[in-house]
Parts: sequence; C-alpha cells; structure tokens
Amino acid sequence: MAEDLSNITMMTYVRETPDQVEKNVGRRRELVGPLVDEFARGKYDSVLVIACGSSANASRCAAPFMRKCLQAPVVVTTPGTFLTSDFLPGANTLCFVISQSGCSTNSLEALDRLRGAGRRAIGVTGNPDSDFRDHADLVVDYGVGTEYVGYVTKGVTTLALFLMLFSLEAAHDLGRLDDAAYGHIVDELELAPERHRAVQAATEEFYAAHLKDMLSIQTNYVIGFDQAYGIACEGALKFGETMKVPSFALEAEEFNHGPNLQLDPTRTVFVVDDMNRGSRRTHELYRACGCITDHTYLVTCGDADAPADPNAFRASVGTIGEPTLSPLYMLPFFQVIAHHATDALGRWDDFPLMSEYKKCAPSKTDRIKDVMPLL
Repeated sequence: MAEDLSNITMMTYVRETPDQVEKNVGRRRELVGPLVDEFARGKYDSVLVIACGSSANASRCAAPFMRKCLQAPVVVTTPGTFLTSDFLPGANTLCFVISQSGCSTNSLEALDRLRGAGRRAIGVTGNPDSDFRDHADLVVDYGVGTEYVGYVTKGVTTLALFLMLFSLEAAHDLGRLDDAAYGHIVDELELAPERHRAVQAATEEFYAAHLKDMLSIQTNYVIGFDQAYGIACEGALKFGETMKVPSFALEAEEFNHGPNLQLDPTRTVFVVDDMNRGSRRTHELYRACGCITDHTYLVTCGDADAPADPNAFRASVGTIGEPTLSPLYMLPFFQVIAHHATDALGRWDDFPLMSEYKKCAPSKTDRIKDVMPLL
C-alpha cells in the first residue's frame, strides 16, 4: 500500500528533528565511523567540504566547531565553484561531496572530477541508494532518515550534527581532544534535542506576537558571525525559497560595509547572535539597524533573563557551554516562521514559468521524484 503523504509538511520534519538528533548522538560512533576511518587512514591535515544549498548551509553551521575540534583548516565550497575552478586541493586534504538527496547534478559532477583526478570520491548523503552509488568510491549515510519535503529542515540539522560528530570522534581518536573535553561536548550534545524543542515552542510564541510583521516580510537580511553566519545563510534561504521574497545572508561585519546602506524603514533584518566572540558586535549592529527600521530582530538563546525587548527572540535553554553547537537548536527559529508565514500567505506554489526554468537548467536527476515526492 502506498504511503499517505497528504498530511506531511515541512513542519512534520521540524518536529521530528529532536528525536533524530537524540538517536544520532547515541549512535555517533557507528554513524561517523566510515568517515573517521577515512580521515585517519589518509593522514589528512585539512578538510574541503563540497556542498550546495541547505547542505552547504549546514556545513557552514558546523565548520567553526569542526575547525576547533580538528585543529585544522576546514573550508566549505560549492560544487559550482569546485567545478569551474582550475584549483584542486592536494592529496593531504580530505575532500567529500554532500547531497542530502544524492540526486544533485552538480554534486555528481564534483564526485566525477575528484575521481577523474585520481582522488578518492567520497559522497556524504541522506540517501545512500541514490545516484551517488555510481559516482563515489565511498558513500556515507549521514543519518537524516526520511524527509520527503524539498524545503529541507531535519536534513540541515542532522547534517550539521553529522559533521560535528565526525570532527569530535576524529579529534578524540587522534588525541587532539582529551577525555574530559570530549565528555563535556557529549554532555552539550545530549542537551540539543530538548533545546531544539524549547526554541520551537518559543518561536511559536514569537510568531504569534509578531504575526503582522512576519506576514509582511519583503526584502530582508539575515546576518551573523561564525556559526551564526551558517544559521543566517539557511534562514535567508528558507525565507527566499518558501515565501518567495528577496532574502540576503551576510557575515555581520560585511553587512556593515555596504549592504547596510540599502536599509530603509520597509526592510527587515534578523541579527543572529553567535553567543561567543562576536556577540558584543552583534548586539551593536542590532541596535544600529533598529535606528532605521523597526523590523529589526535579535535571535539569541543567550541572556534569557535580560530586560524584555519585544524584538529580541530569546529561548531559555540553560547555560550554553559550547556556542559552536548552537545551530543544532537555533535553526528552527527560521524554519518555523518560514513554514507558518508561507502557509498563511499561500505561497507554496512556484511561479508558473518555473517549470520551463527547470527544463533549461535542471539541478536534480530524475530520481529525485522517488527521494522527495513532495518537492
């Protein structure tokens, strides 16, 4: 009997995320073992992650934690950049290509370029039975489970988690992280599911309190530092692809060097707090944007007991011991708003000519219909 997909939405997978995170943290060694073994076998001293769309954003969310644990350069690039550049990293760089569906045409071409250059073609995917099988030397399942909706949410968080767990286990195996530090991070990871649920609940309240503003978002900017920049990239992507409004993600200081001049009282700005070294500057930029537009919002899980500010989203998640893990529970802020606003505005359908666009420049193979039937 065919599976009933009629009641499955983007929110279905937002709500499933905490349970999947809890499951994956519990089986972390089994989950990341193949990639950890590859890293140790190759004696690599740097990492290049090749990913596009939400997979690239998940990688940007994870990269600060990865660099901190591995004590090595970790660079995120897109398949388009990788394919059009003459540069190919040396054999001392672990290169792997990520695609949740395993059907992204540019990701398949990136695997082919690695293989053609005599390098290990490593594919990380949520769908190990996809086209990746025919293009990769090693296919690693990152543990998203099922996600049929194309506007991915569970896949973003679980991919960021996978990359973090890979770095954690590899660093511990190589002696770059001692037992005490490892245990501290595992303790923080075990808090992520409940923190995710807390952010979901707080976002529902925030959305209801700011309903008119959330339904009036037009041109908007999402800014942040370090892992908060990764969150900003995914937040802007979700607003853009669901609500169909111009959405721009910028590293916070880059926003302050030109794009800020585009601000006027009609623009919306979401300032994401990294709750780490960039936090003070983040708050300064939040106040500065508020001088021009009342549609300026601070997104943070820090200072939960600070004086009330109606435009500051604060979820009470307890003491944050490792801020670079924050994407694991802060991403649902943008996911929940994007879903609810798009639903209320009736904007799920693409512009009528988008089908012609996709014929001219396809981004997925035909197998995507089997992987994500609700795309």
